[in-house]
Amino acid sequence: MHNAQTKAKAGNAQNNEQLQLVSFTVGEELFAVDILRVQEINRMMALTKVPQSPPGVEGIINLRGRIIPVLDLRVQFGFPKSEQSEHTRIVVIEVQGKTIGFVVDSVREVMRISSNIVEPTPRMGTSIDSSYVSGVAKLDGQLLILLELENLLSADSLSSISRMSKAA
Repeated sequence: MHNAQTKAKAGNAQNNEQLQLVSFTVGEELFAVDILRVQEINRMMALTKVPQSPPGVEGIINLRGRIIPVLDLRVQFGFPKSEQSEHTRIVVIEVQGKTIGFVVDSVREVMRISSNIVEPTPRMGTSIDSSYVSGVAKLDGQLLILLELENLLSADSLSSISRMSKAA
């Protein structure tokens, strides 16, 4: 299957497709997701803690009548926890039909990059599980890590999150 993904990426590179992404930071790293997956970006708000939440779930928010679980990407990636700042944001994304908020340290920008600068995920050298990463792009001396949202959460986490949304 990895070969098929590599061939698909190579095909995209030949097409020189433009990717439109939302970039954000977690720790010192720069990440991006497809803009079409992002529903909205909000300032940090008070989270309601839910007992026995799945790992990484910081709490839930009520967003215009919708209950949305919020995960801290620092915890998800195994980064050390840090204090929230005025730049901390909740990026609301749809993953496998579920709406989930992700706490990020800051949102950088909406950007367009050429798919031909995206390289396949390196096998080593990153503290992040490589199944979360769909590719890496070099931008002005910094690496931009493109996240594979479908692999970010396990099936168990998604079903637990789904139950949280319904119970609340």
